Amino acid sequence: MKAFKLININDVECSFQQGSIPQNINIDATRFFVQTEIDAYQLSAHPAPRYQFVITLKGKLKFTISNGSSFIIEPGIILVAKDIYGRGHTWQIIEGNEWHRIYIVPHADAEDHFTPDSK
Repeated sequence: MKAFKLININDVECSFQQGSIPQNINIDATRFFVQTEIDAYQLSAHPAPRYQFVITLKGKLKFTISNGSSFIIEPGIILVAKDIYGRGHTWQIIEGNEWHRIYIVPHADAEDHFTPDSK
């Protein structure tokens, strides 16, 4: 499945990789929750609050990282958020006004199974 991974590249900046996560894997998770409300994080830069997988069910969003680069998340694309310190990222809904998503919070040392695309 198509995926993007947010990562820290130093103490302040983050970057992202495009790649995939294989089907039929087990994620060593501690919790799972669903969220539909839009919070104050939308347009303010922030790191991920923890290592987490974000699976969008409804909505189309633009994620922008600290250097200005961006990518699009929509249903069917997995976001692996590992940019847990520094300035982090922003996100903005670019179609509609809803973002329904599932968060899967793995154990801190759990494998993310992410494979970056070859360049």
